[in-house]
Amino acid sequence: MPPPNIPETALDGRCRFAAAHEVLQKAVDERAFPGAAYGILLDGNVVALDSVGRFTFNADSPEITPSTVFDLASITKVMATTAIAMLLYDRGVLDLNAPVGDTLPGFVIGMEPGSGKNRVTLRMLLAHSSGLPGYGRLFELHRDPQALLRAALRLPLEALPDTRAEYSDIGFILLGKAIEVLCGDLLARIFARDIAKPLGLETARFCPPENSHHEIPPTEYDGEFRQRVIQGEVQDENCHVLGGASGHAGLFSNTLDVLRFADCILAGGALPAAARPLFRPATVKLFATRQPEPPGTTRALGWDTPSESSSAGNFFSKESIGHLGYAGTSLWIDPERKLAAVLLTNRTWPDRANKTIQSVRPAFHDALAAGIS
Repeated sequence: MPPPNIPETALDGRCRFAAAHEVLQKAVDERAFPGAAYGILLDGNVVALDSVGRFTFNADSPEITPSTVFDLASITKVMATTAIAMLLYDRGVLDLNAPVGDTLPGFVIGMEPGSGKNRVTLRMLLAHSSGLPGYGRLFELHRDPQALLRAALRLPLEALPDTRAEYSDIGFILLGKAIEVLCGDLLARIFARDIAKPLGLETARFCPPENSHHEIPPTEYDGEFRQRVIQGEVQDENCHVLGGASGHAGLFSNTLDVLRFADCILAGGALPAAARPLFRPATVKLFATRQPEPPGTTRALGWDTPSESSSAGNFFSKESIGHLGYAGTSLWIDPERKLAAVLLTNRTWPDRANKTIQSVRPAFHDALAAGIS
């Protein structure tokens, strides 16, 4: 019998993808991160589901298993926020070209003439072309959700809309709130009901219950803001102030559930053994298409696409889409090869200084080639 939670199709994954496994084991040995779980989907089958290392660098720390749940960090942006935006687009609820100010009036009311904020659309938030700053340590001055959201709404643009590609957490904080307004519900509940349930996701959720925190690898010791080990709660400070569920961060999951989501994307939105798809194929294609503007952008709608020195390495095709997470997570999907690869780590343990993950990711993805016929 196969081990729990490992499909039979993945039982020879460590042998088949030995080169990729070796990349991760070497990374653990060199202390790039304490441990990792990874999964590979090919032609609709999970062909590898494995793990290396431990929760921390301590020898008595729990071992990472293929079922270990991680803080997905910014993979939240595609698996939750972008996915819900796709659903709302299909239902005619979300107009990509609608001004953000129509849904979130506080974004434009009281702004200086010529601020450009009246021209920012929901499409621009998805494409990271709004002109909003990439990040802001809003949590330092605003310790409740309403105050932090108001601060995000009031931030001025740093560039005119659609003239600069700037990956923006702020934009996705606002997109998540716009989705809540359009749905009349909270993002975490929308995800659980409309994404996780139809996909049959067993672990993917916002705000894991406290009694499960010890089963999740810690992301860091936060000596500045929360003054404690961050384990089982979102690492991102702005998301923490927002209650642990936001458009830019907060989702937790194991590798298998992320692969289930990727399988749906590869299938053009179809669900296994379901009469109705989760997304229309045309919508999947629309959101996965690299945007023509601003010049030089690599962004699709919500998703990123491969570029020079991409974390996807050299093996994934130019049609691929993917996303990274700050804590050391990644998801890349290649429709040409019908391939998806998930890598989950806690590379920020015990602190955020180690950036070795930047070389490990492309090496891992390139090593997959040896196991793909």
